[in-house]
Amino acid sequence: MSTIPGPDGQPRCRWCGAAPEFFDYHDREWGYPVADDVRLFEKLCLESFQSGLSWRTILAKRENFRAAFAGFDFNKVAEFDERDVQRLLADAGIVRHRGKIEAVINNAKRAQELVATEGSLAAYFWRFEAPGGHEPQTMSTSAESEALSKALKKLGWKFVGPTTVFAFMQAMGLINDHVENCVVRSKVADARAGFRKP
Repeated sequence: MSTIPGPDGQPRCRWCGAAPEFFDYHDREWGYPVADDVRLFEKLCLESFQSGLSWRTILAKRENFRAAFAGFDFNKVAEFDERDVQRLLADAGIVRHRGKIEAVINNAKRAQELVATEGSLAAYFWRFEAPGGHEPQTMSTSAESEALSKALKKLGWKFVGPTTVFAFMQAMGLINDHVENCVVRSKVADARAGFRKP
């Protein structure tokens, strides 16, 4: 998988070239391991909103999503009712899709249940860490993403298909999918090596 030069001339994953704002997201966030439950919940929700759209669209609206969904604090989102659904459907700053909005509220309740039984979302999600071994960015699903998708669906989560879950795993560091020559790949590898699984 080829790279493109970043603003500093160093090689980056080719997908950064799709939008200028991708470089910062790629360099600072994508692939670094995350153990914070709110960030994990937010990312899974945003990936579900992205389904059928571009990540550029979602990234541009991320702060609006955070404001609309109480910072993705799932304990607060779990309390949302039909009035909140109507409020969100009228919010031009986010993606107004009833099914996806209702899925976030449903998933917030499922997140509470998962924390009650497993201690944290992170403890559960990190059981599905992918070892890698494949050529980076050549897959849109994996055995691990299919297993996590199936497990979440069994627990009542919605809009968590294996492709959505794989994108979530790539972004949250459950796999290092930076291409071999990307300047960030080794930084992510070091971060993952030093990461203490929850």
